[in-house]
Amino acid sequence: MAKDSSFDVVSQVDMQEVDNAFQQTSREITQRYDLKDSGASIELAKAEATFTVHAPADFVSRQVIDILNTKLIKRGVDISAVRWDAPQAASGGTVRVIGHIVEGIDQPTAKKINKDIKDQKLKVKVTIESDKLRVSSASKDALQAVIQFLREQDYGQPLQFTNYR
Repeated sequence: MAKDSSFDVVSQVDMQEVDNAFQQTSREITQRYDLKDSGASIELAKAEATFTVHAPADFVSRQVIDILNTKLIKRGVDISAVRWDAPQAASGGTVRVIGHIVEGIDQPTAKKINKDIKDQKLKVKVTIESDKLRVSSASKDALQAVIQFLREQDYGQPLQFTNYR
């Protein structure tokens, strides 16, 4: 009997590239004429994997988020890896927006991916292992079909395919 081939479906973000994009965004906020003295700022909490944007108005906070998204894209980080909360009123009439960096695949998303793969009726076995999924099959063509299928889907976060063997 042939040995099964497998790969892992993961959702990882390169935090060094996120930090670099954050640094570039901070620098641009202090240099751009329309944002220089506006009181807008951005913070990165690496331990919690969150961005916090402080701005005098919702419009300015969206500008800062747009700058950050541009920097993330240039650094090769998928912007769907950041989930933004709704703007909150902060002290002094300012606005605070918090963005969460998504790392790993949570259980509801993993179950949805598992169900979608099973609905394809391919001869593959899917196991959920904490924050990743392992897909295995005797047929490498079936694994390639699963990868192609998952690339066409949108689960609200970037998916990578690792440990293909």
